[in-house]
Amino acid sequence: MANITPNGSLPLDFADEVNNDTDIERDEFQPLAAKLRPKTLANYQGQQHILSPGMPLTLAIEQGKCHSVIFWGPPGTGKTTLAEIIASHANAEVERLSAVTSGIKDIRQAIENAKQRLQRQQKRTVLFVDEVHRFNKGQQDAFLPFIEDGTIIFIGATTENPAFELNQAVLSRARVYTLKKLTRADLTIILKRACNNEQRSKKVTINIEDKAEHQLLTLANGDARRLLNVFENCVDILSGALKTVTLETVVQVAGNKVALYDKGGDAFYDLISAFHKSVRGSSPDAALYWYARILAGGGDALYVARRLLAIASEDIGNADPRAMQLAINAWDTFQRVGPSEGERAIAQATVYMALAPKSNAVYMAFNQAKELAKNTSELDVPFHLKNATSSITKELGHGSEYRYAHNEDNGFAAGENYFPESLQHTSLYHPTDRGLEKQLKDKQHYLNELNRQSNEKRYDK
Repeated sequence: MANITPNGSLPLDFADEVNNDTDIERDEFQPLAAKLRPKTLANYQGQQHILSPGMPLTLAIEQGKCHSVIFWGPPGTGKTTLAEIIASHANAEVERLSAVTSGIKDIRQAIENAKQRLQRQQKRTVLFVDEVHRFNKGQQDAFLPFIEDGTIIFIGATTENPAFELNQAVLSRARVYTLKKLTRADLTIILKRACNNEQRSKKVTINIEDKAEHQLLTLANGDARRLLNVFENCVDILSGALKTVTLETVVQVAGNKVALYDKGGDAFYDLISAFHKSVRGSSPDAALYWYARILAGGGDALYVARRLLAIASEDIGNADPRAMQLAINAWDTFQRVGPSEGERAIAQATVYMALAPKSNAVYMAFNQAKELAKNTSELDVPFHLKNATSSITKELGHGSEYRYAHNEDNGFAAGENYFPESLQHTSLYHPTDRGLEKQLKDKQHYLNELNRQSNEKRYDK
């Protein structure tokens, strides 16, 4: 059993800050995560890849010369805390907006407050916008003039990829910093800090069993806020001057680990990307794992079925045309019998496709064909390929000299050109030596040889 007491292995800098921080005592109803929010860089935990001594962001904060920034990272990694620290070092007031609840009226009011503050007090304003990706283009544009003229130091926080969710105009005026999930070492320190604060403020002793600590850190999954919320709830349900947090306590408060993700966010696309790449890479075990992760997170099995159809044409292609039918069958099975049996049918299709021969020859050929068509759309259809729909078009030569393949030897009009004249030697589809496509390659080679022989005879004449 791990005994974490006020005299335990707690970093002294944080212990001093807690003991001298009257904010903690002033509002006993604040959540623990709010009480423990660091006020200085010295007590900020994690993100050393951007906040190590001498790093540009660290120097800017320490010198009070911060610029507009976008903090991109998972929840509970310190985006809001960094904004508060920047504001304190820059001797600036903080205006806070949440894109979830705020509109253009709130943006204008925050800008007006910043203007008045600058004019009357000669004090700058940090405008912190949480979930900034939820603002539409017009709302994001409203910040631009005031970022440029220095009215505000703009700090946006987002859990989504800024390259996809934010205007280029905003991105060009603010530097993007990527925050990472906190490590278990980071979370361990934060848990010790939390335990120290709870013991001091509640005048109790808290023991955390090793299994309980492991479960708390696992549940947190890099999110300090989640860790502190669950820990606080564990302490609150225990009575007496000696509070022992057991694995059962954690499970009672938080249940078993549930992996949730936003179906429209990066976490979802990361999982489906891992699934796709595992199937493409012929790893059935990994493919099944990522499929199970998607289901565990509340994902739609039919989304995976749709992705399997894409994989069947993109990554397997004619190396095994049965893959596409199997994907359709799995989808149909799910719709006919429901998730219990249908999810297994999709798993069956997943394993089959992971082990199927792979070829992206059709995928590549079709992409090249689309690009070629876009760049040569002015070329006319050759006369022999046109349809003689009337006596006029017949007199113009439409369909003349067309060779009906079924009337030719081997059902193949050797030497015939089906492209515009200037593209007659174009080659787009290059089958592989894998699966059924090897037979298609042999057939293609045979037909090409017939074309070559026919063209040689025509040339000799």
